[in-house]
Order: sequence, then structure tokens, then C-alpha cells
Amino acid sequence: MIHLKRMERLYDALQHYTEKYLTYRKKKKAERIEKQKNTNQIIDWIKSFLWAAMVVLLINQYLFQAYMIPSGSMMNTLLIKDRLFVNKLIYGPELIPGMGKLPGLKSPRRGEIVIFESPTYLSKGPLFDITQRILYMLTLSMVDIDKDSYGEPKAHFLIKRAVGAGGDRIRFRNGNMEIRPSGATEWIKEADFRQQGCVPAAVRRLVSDSDYPLIKQAGEAGALYDHGQNISAADRAVIKKLDSAYVDNLAFAEYRSRMNHVIDPSDVGSRVAWRKSSEGWYIPEGYIFPLGDNRDNSRDGRYFGPVQKSKVLGQAFIIYWPFGRAGIVR
Repeated sequence: MIHLKRMERLYDALQHYTEKYLTYRKKKKAERIEKQKNTNQIIDWIKSFLWAAMVVLLINQYLFQAYMIPSGSMMNTLLIKDRLFVNKLIYGPELIPGMGKLPGLKSPRRGEIVIFESPTYLSKGPLFDITQRILYMLTLSMVDIDKDSYGEPKAHFLIKRAVGAGGDRIRFRNGNMEIRPSGATEWIKEADFRQQGCVPAAVRRLVSDSDYPLIKQAGEAGALYDHGQNISAADRAVIKKLDSAYVDNLAFAEYRSRMNHVIDPSDVGSRVAWRKSSEGWYIPEGYIFPLGDNRDNSRDGRYFGPVQKSKVLGQAFIIYWPFGRAGIVR
């Protein structure tokens, strides 16, 4: 009898511990399954993010890239902080950011708004450039790590209108463009050229014709100062007045270099600068001459010369932000 009771207690204990062990195993298995499930969700999320990022990169690199307008050089066609898509397929996208170029559907033409790398941009190295462009594309132009000492985005890429084409000559008179197209013998004013449908957009000017006598006076006074001559009180007043206004810096430089040459005819540098400014630019075949629509507030081909067509990255296509300005860019 005592032996039977001992066997019953042993059996009960064995059953208790067996059930406890099985419950423990079941709990651990459930925890492991739940943990694995959560891990799979994180992995799936990472995979989805990487896939989406890859799609965005491919679209931005080879089809349409997001771009934000950083300055007022294209007003009123494009305004500061307009966000737009640039058609990269049309002229041929780069194989990888900053390197190589694939064939395009056509070459840049006169009147089109194009984007290109600034000829005056100082690179921090290929690794930084590629990283900056990938982040810029991934965030649809929201994040730009390439900033100047003031915290403003650097002018890595410029967006301007292709006004001059191969074989053209372009010059400026009182800030107004004149063009002599390939094969022509006469200079054509930009307004007349625009009426012929050659350049679609109207130009915005901030400097009026009445300002140019003052710009001429200031430029010539600057030349006198360069040669150590005294400047009259009237000249000083003009220079001070122009300091607080928009000035056609190219016209000022032309008047200054011309007067420098008059004062010292042996000054070859001034003569070359004056002749280059007064006679204008020749655009070789395979190049375009980019200009801002906001002519007096644009650093463009007048400062760095024609741009090779192979360096043009894309054509402005459509504004997507702000919604009130959404539409095709012309």
C-alpha cells in the first residue's frame, strides 16, 4: 500500500514537471516565432526601402531628376525655391553621377532651358560629389550637403536658357543682347530675334537705359583711380549711388578697361578685356551660350563663356512645387 502511494506521488510529480517543461518549450517556441516574425518585418522593411531608393535613384539618374531653383537668375520664368523635374533622357543621361554620358534623343537647341554643371564649381572630390548627388536625388532635392560658408547650397548646377548656338556671335549694348546668327551679316536685336520665334521668353531687366551714363562715368572714374589719379566729388557720388543699386557689372568693366587702354595704350590686358567685352563672344560648333532670363541678376555665359553640349545634363521639364505654379516649363 505504501509502495503504491509512493508510485502515485512519483507519477504525479513526473506529470507535473513534464507539463511544466512542455509549457516552457511551447512558450519559448512562440517567443522565437514572434521574434523571427518581427525580424522578418524589419528585414522586409529594409528591403522595401532599399528597393524604393534604388528605383528613385535610377529614375533621377536616367529619366527625370528633381531640382530646386536656388536663385532669381531665371525670373520670371522660374522663381526661387521652385521645384521641378529635369528631363535627363532627352540629351543623354550620365552613366554614373559625374562620369560618362549615354546617347540622347537630341542635342540642346536654342531657346530651351537647360541644366549643366557650373564651369566655375570647385569640386571636393568624386566621392563627395557622388554622395551629394545621391542624397539630393533620394530626397527629391530636399537635402543638399554641398553648402558654402554661409550655409547656402553651392552653385554646383546652373539652370539657364540656351540663347546662342554654334556659329553665332553675341554681344551686349547697354545690357541688351544683339546676335549675329551663323551665316548672317547683320546684328539683330534680341527683341527682334524673339519676335521671329527664335527665343520664346521675354527678358527681365533691372537696369534701365538711363542708368548707363552713370555706369560709364563710374567705370571711367575707376580707371582713373587705377592709375593713381584724383577722382572728382561728382564721380565719388556716382560710385556711391551705384553701390546701392543693381549695376551691369559687365558694362562697368567694359568702360573701365576701355578707359584704362586710353590712359595707357601699352596696357595689353585692358585692351584685350575691352575688345572682348565690346565685340562679344563667338560660339563654336557643339556649344551653346546660356543666359538667365533675369538678365541683370544672372551669372551665366557672359562670365564663363560657351558651354559644351556634352556637358548639358538635362532640360527643364515641369514644375511640381509649389502646386500653384505647377506646369510645363517654357
